Amino acid sequence: MKLKPYYILLLLVLSSCGGAKNISNIENASAKEIIAAHNAAAPDFKTLAGRVQLVYETDEKLQSITVSLRMEKDKRIWVKASILGITISKVLITPTSVSYYETVGNTYFEGDFALLGEWIGTPINFQQAQNLLLGQSIFTLNPSEYKSEVFQNKFKMQPKQQPQDFIHSLFLNPENFKIALETLSQPNADRLLSIRYGDYQEIGGQYFPSIISIDTSEKGSKTKIEMNFKKIDLNADVSFPFEIPQGYEEIQLN
Repeated sequence: MKLKPYYILLLLVLSSCGGAKNISNIENASAKEIIAAHNAAAPDFKTLAGRVQLVYETDEKLQSITVSLRMEKDKRIWVKASILGITISKVLITPTSVSYYETVGNTYFEGDFALLGEWIGTPINFQQAQNLLLGQSIFTLNPSEYKSEVFQNKFKMQPKQQPQDFIHSLFLNPENFKIALETLSQPNADRLLSIRYGDYQEIGGQYFPSIISIDTSEKGSKTKIEMNFKKIDLNADVSFPFEIPQGYEEIQLN
């Protein structure tokens, strides 16, 4: 199975020790207060190890994959994808590179984030990929640039001035200030990215996603990926083994 650019991104994709900032008056909360609380809900860990059941669905096929996910905060993300216990691919992402190899076709890829940015419709970096997996906004939220309102018991955040062909919005849970839904729409390109988070699980006083559902559509072509986190361990002593086997053929992703 050959991994597509978006597949790598989605394979990448908490509350801090001090906890999220408490806002006593939800209805009158300012964008500045909400953003501060969301930033305070950012992760605080050294390493993370998780097991994820990933379901990948397009108009043509439906596939379930078991994923081992390991992270060293702000340094690297490691993924091993398996079907029926057989490793089919490994991915290693650092702040400067994306590398993977797959065992079915004996191919590998080494490069930067440029192609992933082209797919998602905006430049993307390591931090944004990490945030996607942790329930944090993939975009920096500047209080002077965003407005807020309460909508269906969620904090709705949007830029005060949105470019016509780049519409960003997100909805935050008032109980933990983690993201419930984040969307990016590009109408002129007929492209939509939707990242929806289910209930959050509390581990060590911090909040992690239990389910991440990612839907994309572009010119009638739809893809859905659901990540169900079965287990998460924090600050365990984990390794990140990654070595491209000899004889594999380098490929260029299009």
